[in-house]
Amino acid sequence: MKNRYEEFVFEAEEGITFVVSEGTSGKLIIRAHSFDKAKVKSENYANPPIPEGYKHIYGEWSNGFVIERVFDGSQLVWIPVGSLDSNGTLDGVSFTEKFGRRNYLNNEFSESGFHETFTRKLALQLISVKKYGGFYISRYNISMNKKTGKPQSVKGERPWTDIDFNDAKKVAKKFEKSDTITSHLPFGAEYDSILEWFIKSNARTRSEVVEDSTNWGNHWKNARDFSKGVVNTGSSEEWSTNNIFDFAGNVAEWTQEKLESCYRVFRGCGYYDKTDNNPAAYRNYSTPEFGYDDNGFRVALCIK
Repeated sequence: MKNRYEEFVFEAEEGITFVVSEGTSGKLIIRAHSFDKAKVKSENYANPPIPEGYKHIYGEWSNGFVIERVFDGSQLVWIPVGSLDSNGTLDGVSFTEKFGRRNYLNNEFSESGFHETFTRKLALQLISVKKYGGFYISRYNISMNKKTGKPQSVKGERPWTDIDFNDAKKVAKKFEKSDTITSHLPFGAEYDSILEWFIKSNARTRSEVVEDSTNWGNHWKNARDFSKGVVNTGSSEEWSTNNIFDFAGNVAEWTQEKLESCYRVFRGCGYYDKTDNNPAAYRNYSTPEFGYDDNGFRVALCIK
């Protein structure tokens, strides 16, 4: 006699429930129930975890806690999400999240505008942020190690440009992969959480983030004066905010946000942009198959 599979429920991480049952074809069906994102609280933000293989270099949680990967010197900065106001969004409708996108430039968050799908990877990062109170972002734009060809976040190297969205996402995934840490191309929720931290910590004014980022990045300063093109990472201390370099110029940065269904979003501006038109909070977009000489990217860590 054939045994029937009875429905049962099990939990993987706090707040996420899976229902497993047998379908009509006899196959197992696993459904993930949406968990209440509004209940996420980040209370441990002042005690940044230091992942295995990293060491703390300097800085405090409030002004840029910097860690360094021992084997190649790659540096990342802690983003204390728990210290932020609950004015972000994960669903594009309700703005009640500490970890989430912000509507800085009145862009429409909908399926016909800018949006971000709540994927499994974003859910896992949300769980990590809930657990630890924040996340790490690369201190510098990612460059390629000349000897190994691997991605790194170090000072004094040319950013990895001429890379399309698909390849940037693949490379970002390779930055860190272990039993306790993974890496990914930043989500829009992460990007805006960083910008909100800049404002909340008084490191940058809202105007500097939303309206004109001229004074803190490499960019086209006026119609008759080009800058020197893409410059090496960390070239100027004036372009550092809470120990994160080049967030408002040099290269525009790919994120996992979308516009409509086929375009991928990059943030900020490249060296040839005028940052009074394209400030740090600016969203632009392209098809994922095209790379440009002023498009780069960062990586974010997800700590399990």
